[in-house]
Amino acid sequence: MVGIAGEIGVQIWLRGGWAMDFYLGEITRDHRDVDWFAWAEDVPELAGKLMARGFEPMPGPPPDQQLDFGRGDVELSFALLAKDGDGRVVVGGGPWKGEPWPAGMLDAPPGWLNELQCPIISPAAQIEIKQMMPVWVPGMPRRDKDLEDIARLQAALR
Repeated sequence: MVGIAGEIGVQIWLRGGWAMDFYLGEITRDHRDVDWFAWAEDVPELAGKLMARGFEPMPGPPPDQQLDFGRGDVELSFALLAKDGDGRVVVGGGPWKGEPWPAGMLDAPPGWLNELQCPIISPAAQIEIKQMMPVWVPGMPRRDKDLEDIARLQAALR
């Protein structure tokens, strides 16, 4: 994915479990998908490149909020970002359009997993998102894997 984004000159950042693993430098658990952030304005070109490589759009959240793609057993999710009038990173579309993401979310250095380097969201933002998602999205359950991820990230930040 990083190679595809680089080919077309767009920025992407890992989020979710893989972002944590790249921050920690080890695979901590199985993952069923790969979650990314991307600028909303870059998504049409990114989607075209993915579909040219055999990925197909999948159903999911509103497409102006997040786009999901699949190919075989690989699932990719792109949550869309924008900037507000003050330059803050915000939700790019959908019912929460314009809501701010955690400050400094995109300022982390790249993460590493063995020889692979990848842009990641900051561990502090990762913790905040995992803690707050059930609050921001009423009815979304607090998942055990998120609690475990929070504990791992907090321990690594000490």
